[in-house]
Amino acid sequence: MAARDPIYNDPALVQFYDAANSARDDYDMCLALAAEGPQPARTVLDLGCGTGTLAAEMSARCTVTGVDPAAAMLNVARKRPNGGAIRWVQADARDVRLGERFDLVVLTGHVFQVFLTPQDRSAVLRTIAAHLAPGGRFIFDTRKPDFPAPKERSAQASQRMLNHPDLGQVLTWNTSQFDPTTSVLNYQNHFQVISTGQVHSAGAQIAYPSKDQVATQIQAAGLTVDRWLGDWHGGTFTTTAREIIPIGRRVSD
Repeated sequence: MAARDPIYNDPALVQFYDAANSARDDYDMCLALAAEGPQPARTVLDLGCGTGTLAAEMSARCTVTGVDPAAAMLNVARKRPNGGAIRWVQADARDVRLGERFDLVVLTGHVFQVFLTPQDRSAVLRTIAAHLAPGGRFIFDTRKPDFPAPKERSAQASQRMLNHPDLGQVLTWNTSQFDPTTSVLNYQNHFQVISTGQVHSAGAQIAYPSKDQVATQIQAAGLTVDRWLGDWHGGTFTTTAREIIPIGRRVSD
C-alpha cells in the first residue's frame, strides 16, 4: 500500500514527486466541476492528496481537506503556498471517517489504482459515499486496462530529464512488468542527480480494474455515475479511451 511504499513515504524519493508529475490535466477539470451548477462546491475532500498541489489550487475557491496516508507527502503539502489554509489529515482512504460531508470528493492522479484488490477499492468507494453531502459529487480516475499501449517499459525507452528546483538536472527512468492474471503492474522509478551522480530508486504496484468492475463496485457502494469520461479534457468514454473517469453522486440524492 501507498503508506508503506518508499516512493510515497521516503523523503529521498518524495523530493522528486512534483518535478516528475508537473503535467496534470485533471486540475482544470476538478476546478471546473467545483464551479459547476447553481450552487458551486464550497467544501472539497481530496482523498489521496499526495503533495497537495491540487488541494492548494482548489483552496483559493473552496474549503479543502486533504487526506493521505504518507507522512512525507503531507510534509511537502503543508509547506507549499496556501498549505496553511488546508486541513491535512494523515489517514487511509479505505477507512477514514471525518464525521462530515463535502460538496465534492476528488481522488485524482490515478490514486484509485494503488488499491490492489476489489475489497480495497470497494472500501474506498464506501468512504466516498460516506463523505458526500446531499447533492455532492465525486470524481476519480483509473487507467483503462485494455488501452492499446504497452504497459511494460524499459529503462532506455523511458529516460527523460527533469529540472529540479533544488537539485538541478535529474535523469529519470522507469521499468515495469505487468501480470495479466492479476491485472497488477509492478514498476520501479529511478532518479539520478546529475551534479552528484547519486541514484534514488523505489518500486510500487498499481492495479488496472476494468470499467465494468469499477461500475459494479460504484453501484454496490450506493453511488451512481452521471457521466463517464475517457480523458481529462471532457471527452466521452469510448472503447479507445485512455482513462476511466466517473463523475457521480450518491444514489439517495
